[in-house]
Amino acid sequence: MAQPNFQYEKRQKDLAKKKKQEEKRQRKLDKGKTPSGDDPDQSPDTAETEDAEKTE
Repeated sequence: MAQPNFQYEKRQKDLAKKKKQEEKRQRKLDKGKTPSGDDPDQSPDTAETEDAEKTE
């Protein structure tokens, strides 16, 4: 019977953990770059169009 390769499993787990931490770090950096008060899901053009529709 074959024995499990624990070193390989540990390495894969560590790589996944580091990748997740790096993604989290990038999200925090990106969050800090966006100006406050703006909705990051909306582009500036979309926001202007919606405002124009509300005033008409």
